[in-house]
Amino acid sequence: MLEGCVPWPSAIAQSYRDRGYWRGATLGTVLRSAAATFGDRTVLIHGRRRVSYTALDAWADRLATGFARCGIKADERVVVQLPNVPEFVAVAFALFRLGAKPVFALLAHRGTEIRHLCERSGASGYVVPEAHRGFDHLALAKQIRDEVQSLRSVFVLGEPSEDAISLSELSRLNEAQPELPEHDPTDVAFFLLSGGTTALPKIIPRTHDDYAYQSLRAAQVCELSTKDVYLAALPIGFTFAWGCPGVLGTLQTGGTVVLADSPNPGACFPLIEQEQVTVTSLVPSITQIWLDVAEWATPDLSSLRLLQVGGAPMTSELACRIEPTLGCTLQRVFGMSEGLLTFSRPGDPPESVLGTQGKPISPADELKILDEHERELPVGAVGELVTRGPYTVRGYYQAPEHNRRAFTEDGFYRTGDLARLTDNGELIIEGRIKDIVIRGGDKISPGEVENHLLTHPAVAAVAVVGVADDFLGERICAYIIPRGAPPTLTELRTSMRERGVAEYKLPDRIELVDSFPTTPLGKIDKKALARRS
Repeated sequence: MLEGCVPWPSAIAQSYRDRGYWRGATLGTVLRSAAATFGDRTVLIHGRRRVSYTALDAWADRLATGFARCGIKADERVVVQLPNVPEFVAVAFALFRLGAKPVFALLAHRGTEIRHLCERSGASGYVVPEAHRGFDHLALAKQIRDEVQSLRSVFVLGEPSEDAISLSELSRLNEAQPELPEHDPTDVAFFLLSGGTTALPKIIPRTHDDYAYQSLRAAQVCELSTKDVYLAALPIGFTFAWGCPGVLGTLQTGGTVVLADSPNPGACFPLIEQEQVTVTSLVPSITQIWLDVAEWATPDLSSLRLLQVGGAPMTSELACRIEPTLGCTLQRVFGMSEGLLTFSRPGDPPESVLGTQGKPISPADELKILDEHERELPVGAVGELVTRGPYTVRGYYQAPEHNRRAFTEDGFYRTGDLARLTDNGELIIEGRIKDIVIRGGDKISPGEVENHLLTHPAVAAVAVVGVADDFLGERICAYIIPRGAPPTLTELRTSMRERGVAEYKLPDRIELVDSFPTTPLGKIDKKALARRS
């Protein structure tokens, strides 16, 4: 395994191979097999562009050879910061085949984040669009190359220049079928970034074996087939749209991926109708926008059979609107770039879909709920969720000190989520450990307070944070987007009392806002709200 990464213990890794979870194929080989099976079927759609399995396979080969001729070697890291375009997919597979390791950056990242990623990963290459939505990415790339010693080459989706090699030029460096070496499927294939709102994310190594399994298993749970058309509405640099099942799961089952330029309904609703999209993935904040627009715009979404919603907590009220408004089945998703995925299943009873995050996708996923002394709790008790399995990493890249805190001695990843398990193994997320408000010694889950406040008719959306207080340590502050006449603090406290909520859980303060700050994935940025307080 690449130096700086933590491998699975050899006995556990062998058990995953023996049980058929790890199939011993690299992601480059996965595409090769799909091209041999599905040939001229369309795998990618972007605007008027159509790319077949065969064409994508050949394109990846040409790019791999082009990267090699430009000095990119196996095991070197290449930061990839591209929008949802076919080039993202082709570049990723080209680097897989070369044995170089793409580091998936977000388009929203700027100098601070990109410099951190290049320095931490020791990147030798950086792939960018020339410009995107008014931002000059190429200028940033030139600046970062001057500042980061390891960074030698900039590759651009756009016109070539003295400072950057264009991707179109790169793919023409060798039109002949190249000879590419085979790589170890247990090695790192690419790097994802840790979630949350931190400015400097941790880097997560994902192997060929574990991610090929994750994306295929997710596709199986979603019952994907060659008839399915997956809409990549969210950025495909995120694991949700890349492999849950996303692009890679769809590719492994012979379906088609439609790449959207934006997750907003104005961009996605016409694509669903035109391309007969059957499956897509959203976060709750975007889902709410879709629902609000669909209620008055009446788009033709009749082809859509499955909507995955995850990435942030979702209220029951919002979940209940999905099927009647969009006409498709809701699949609740809980997951993380580090690994574990839990899905509700098609055919699950409404109480499971509306009230839980479903079950783990793999029979080899191990979940425990621990108390503050790391003792395992019984079914139904709330504590920290820890997990390990065939697609959950054993450590972050180049982060030995953090790994000692983030993983138990026996290799379970500490998710930082407060959760409980039901009698039949379904997961219910209660909040985040670090999201707890400690008010005068009482521990309050912001998610619980938010759910109570959302029952008030004057509350459209709410985010609860803890604010510093000299006497109590923290007080409860609720940021509220009102519906109609703004509610008062007294009205909301009275409403919660009438619901039988304990006094110490009532908000001490409210702030009325028009919108919430969000992270690049659309999650409410509670750290930014707390800084306002």
